[in-house]
Amino acid sequence: MDEHNDPYAGRTRYDQHSVAIDEHLAKYYEDDEVTVFHEIVSLDFHLDVYFVQSEQHNFNILLTAGMSSMAMMLQDGIEDPDQYKFAELMLLLPKDIEFGNVQNQDSQNGWIVNILKQTARFPHHYDTWLGIGHSIQNDEDGSPYHEESKYMGAVVLPSVTFEDEFTALKVGDNLINIYSLFPIYQEELQYKIDNGYNDFLNLLIDQDVDEIFEFERKSLV
Repeated sequence: MDEHNDPYAGRTRYDQHSVAIDEHLAKYYEDDEVTVFHEIVSLDFHLDVYFVQSEQHNFNILLTAGMSSMAMMLQDGIEDPDQYKFAELMLLLPKDIEFGNVQNQDSQNGWIVNILKQTARFPHHYDTWLGIGHSIQNDEDGSPYHEESKYMGAVVLPSVTFEDEFTALKVGDNLINIYSLFPIYQEELQYKIDNGYNDFLNLLIDQDVDEIFEFERKSLV
């Protein structure tokens, strides 16, 4: 990208973070268990998505690599801000979900990958940050992410499947948090806005909701 057209030209880039994500996954998985959905054209910053298919789990993994290439903009007053500046997003998937050519807008299940990429770009586009308990919606109108789904937003959660050694990655002095993204319906988003994250989390716990993505699930509210 021409630096004159780069909206983040004045921001420090941490390209080594994406390399660290690749090396991090290599500690846990064999090469043939990991596919990278490379981003061919990046209009802002480069953002790939790793697709992990391992017999170790009863699920597969989508994980962004590139969200942490820039620090998020935290508001003043946050205690120990260095703990929250860098993040990547993860989505656990049923084994039977397959993907076509994700570069094609109409590819099979490509919209699921796009949920991750869209959410990962949000804090950098709007000079803000995402952390545990934050929620986001697809667009201002609250439209679903895809015509095949009623999910129109997502909540950022701590993973209950993986331990800190997987979800907290230290790269030099920088901490990269790997958060779990949980797609939600309109009424669930409204409940979370009205009642707060803790009450929403209690819904997940009380109803024993799985971290693994479902195309269709019963609403929590």
